[in-house]
Amino acid sequence: MASLVAKAPVAAQAATLKSSFLGSKPQAKAASAALPVKKANARVVCQAGDRWGALGRDGSDDQQDITRGFGMVDSAFQGAQGLGTHKAVLSSYDYVSQGQRSLQWDNTKDGYYIAPAFMDKVVVHLAKNFMKLPNIKVPLILGVWGGKGQGKTFQMELIFSKLGINPIMMSAGELESGNAGEPAALIRQRYREASDVIKKGKMCCLFINDLDAGAGRMGGTTQYTVNNQMVNATLMNIADNPTNVQLPGMYNKDEIPRVPIIVTGNDFSTLYAPLIRDGRMEKFYWAPTRDDRVGVAQGIFRLDGVPEDDVTQLVDTFPGQSIDFFGALRARVYDDEVRKWVAKIGVDNVSKHLVNSRTGPPKFEQPPMNLATLLAYGNMLVKEQENVKRVQLADTYLASAALGDANKDQMEQGTFFEGGYAQQVGVPVPAGCSDPNAVNYDPTVRSDDGSCVYDFAQ
Repeated sequence: MASLVAKAPVAAQAATLKSSFLGSKPQAKAASAALPVKKANARVVCQAGDRWGALGRDGSDDQQDITRGFGMVDSAFQGAQGLGTHKAVLSSYDYVSQGQRSLQWDNTKDGYYIAPAFMDKVVVHLAKNFMKLPNIKVPLILGVWGGKGQGKTFQMELIFSKLGINPIMMSAGELESGNAGEPAALIRQRYREASDVIKKGKMCCLFINDLDAGAGRMGGTTQYTVNNQMVNATLMNIADNPTNVQLPGMYNKDEIPRVPIIVTGNDFSTLYAPLIRDGRMEKFYWAPTRDDRVGVAQGIFRLDGVPEDDVTQLVDTFPGQSIDFFGALRARVYDDEVRKWVAKIGVDNVSKHLVNSRTGPPKFEQPPMNLATLLAYGNMLVKEQENVKRVQLADTYLASAALGDANKDQMEQGTFFEGGYAQQVGVPVPAGCSDPNAVNYDPTVRSDDGSCVYDFAQ
């Protein structure tokens, strides 16, 4: 047994010497021969409830992850007084866009009406900007303009909700500032915020309300500032270079996702002409048809039990009114209910019941609405509009202190109160001696008639 054990190493040494020094090449065998491996395309998939499931989606909060690591390493690697690397730089809401708006409308569930032409234009514009079309330059900006109160913004919000988009929104009031260049920087910032949303895999866009009110020229009396120029120039630059939008002070060559821009306004002829040219802005004039107006009005009165035929007759009765006229008409119906509530609790107790009340705000039953009531309130609104048109107070105040023809109808009817009793005319003024040094001084007089008598002997 010992000899057999001793011979084994010798044989191994001989084999080693033969292969290393005597020129014999070792025979290499394929690994597959020893261990057969089956070739296949493998793919690792995480389950939804798996602990690795979060790897497939962006569900983390970087700032909170940084905070969780505090205290897990030695204090030598932590700065003093909150200056360490595991201190959150921002709170949970500081890095959330201040311009992003969450929309929960659902026209199919809640009965809201979306005009087909309006939806077609917006959806096609958004889809084209997210596509890579060959040899075609797609305008980045869609300008929706038209008359006041025609529902441009509300229709846009319904379409955004239909598409599942939470847009980054701006208003005309943000296009001017006391600091030069601030509105232009804000536009770039909001554009990049929308781009970050797209980068995370969610559709987004930049929506600017009433662009002509903030960047347009309304006439010779409108002041045109540096900010107006920079807003126009910034939008032009973004439209020409949608994937290279830099913030002031940072100049990186990294491309960002393209973000479609949608703007609304009433008169785009007041805007800078190179901004609204066809290569940069696609324009859409919104003028709702009768069917559109009827559809929107039926959505307004959908919960009030008003028959569709009555809504159609109501729209035809006021053909020249804008769409928001019918929303104001519906709100006017509640005036009687509010008036009854105020009379019930008393005017002195209104503040106690409406602000910081223990019982909460009052709850009203839905008032009954019929065609006769709506027509009556509609005529009242029309008369108020006519008064604004008829009484040109601004021009009248510049000419005189009168009200022009504001009271002409009452004057013709003889019911106008001219204030004859408010100021007495021809009241006698007592006259006499008003000098205290005179003998016949009378303290009740209001006018001196020169009848004072003096005693010089004293």
